[in-house]
Amino acid sequence: MAARYNLRGRRAIVTGGAGGLGRGIAQALIDAGATVELWDANEAALALAAADLGPAASARHLDITDAAAVEIGAEAAFQSGGRIDILINNAGVLGEVKPVWETSPENFQRVLQVNLFGAYLVTRAVVGRMRAQAPRESAVPQHALRGHVVNIASIQGKEGMALAAAYSASKAGLLALTKSVAKETAKDGIIVTAITPAAAETAMAKEITAERRADILARIPMGRFVEIEEVARMVLWLSSDECSFSTGGVFDLSGGRATY
Repeated sequence: MAARYNLRGRRAIVTGGAGGLGRGIAQALIDAGATVELWDANEAALALAAADLGPAASARHLDITDAAAVEIGAEAAFQSGGRIDILINNAGVLGEVKPVWETSPENFQRVLQVNLFGAYLVTRAVVGRMRAQAPRESAVPQHALRGHVVNIASIQGKEGMALAAAYSASKAGLLALTKSVAKETAKDGIIVTAITPAAAETAMAKEITAERRADILARIPMGRFVEIEEVARMVLWLSSDECSFSTGGVFDLSGGRATY
């Protein structure tokens, strides 16, 4: 992917960095000049991802639902490089594809724990420290920025979807978290945004049946899933200083599916 933004010298964290979408986002950030720390609970996949991405990538094995581990990881990330400029909250799980009355309470809770509570813990740990770091030099000093946070939500968080109550609810919560934190950091030089992609060709898409896939495709006017590179390009802009006044914004990548 050709770099369209200059992120030289920027340091980023990408959660869920061992998965296809996380790796694609990390690769785009690296191509634009950033160094990236991948966070993931899958140690073997994490090591492979870091090796594939090369010397600009490093790996941190942790469970983002573990508050103590997240605090330790965030502190270590800031200590190792002095600052974090970009946070991508990408980690997520799909959960059961069932009507709500057939779902397991344990599974529903697990989806919320990873997709929403985990994003909260990481945001809390990283943004709290990001606020204390010096703003980057800017041609317009009064608009100098300390960092960017991009939350990977889903179109299902805006619309809801049958047989996906936990996933939809978790992503709707992530959108509200985005807007709340954006308001809290609006004067700190921290831009907080979210994207709401339609389904992408990732490992998560392979968990669904052919019938479910056909149902999702039928909802997308373009008639296809979003490509990982298309998500990564949107994340690049949202992670750059070109995005300087869109805090709290939610950006669709739905192929026409979004209705608001």
